[in-house]
Amino acid sequence: MKKVLTNVIYQDGGLTPDGPTGYQAEERHGGLDWPAAAHTMIGRERLDNLHDCLERVVADGVDGDLIETGVWRGGACIFMRAFLKAHGITDRRVWVADSFTGIPEVGADGHPLDRELALHEANGVLGVPEEEVAENFRRYGLLDDHVTFLPGRFRDSLPQAPVEKLALLRLDGDLYESTWDALTHLYPRLSTGGFVIIDDYVIPACRAAVHDFREEQRIDDPIRRIDVCGAYWRRSL
Repeated sequence: MKKVLTNVIYQDGGLTPDGPTGYQAEERHGGLDWPAAAHTMIGRERLDNLHDCLERVVADGVDGDLIETGVWRGGACIFMRAFLKAHGITDRRVWVADSFTGIPEVGADGHPLDRELALHEANGVLGVPEEEVAENFRRYGLLDDHVTFLPGRFRDSLPQAPVEKLALLRLDGDLYESTWDALTHLYPRLSTGGFVIIDDYVIPACRAAVHDFREEQRIDDPIRRIDVCGAYWRRSL
């Protein structure tokens, strides 16, 4: 499944602002390229981390559903649904949260670190419609009533989302605002023993939001690095 999601089998090239590139195995493994066709860009190490967190959630009986905020083509969420199906787990749901239009343009009142990123300029690659993500689930035979889409900006979609408890919260929104909004509205629903995975911890804006939130909430659970990009922690209280 991991080889298919990262497309190391057919080895599609990458996409850059300057045009397409050839397949580069090390970059794909590390989740450092924007694949032309693969359904995830998080690479093997972050997929392995997701797998490990899912295994520990099940083994330890951590209550709750699974969510990703910022899903691109849906690969990580598809993996989560595949994991549940492979293990015969029917009492957990996968929540798929995204604007499905790309990264929002940051206005003058936005966080300065977000303005510096200007990621909206890459929405030709980063913006994937909800219908396309749903179709990707369908192609794996995993589009069912255990998958729920939450379209819209996180500040609008998450406060009223009917998510009761979470066992795993995976953030991949890049921006300070996106990271802050996801943590603010979802961390209170994370069960003790649940995992927070930060895909974009390498990005200063995202990292600042994580540190600010943890300081405000007095969270001192250790942050552990996954690879050069991602990090995670496990909730103890």
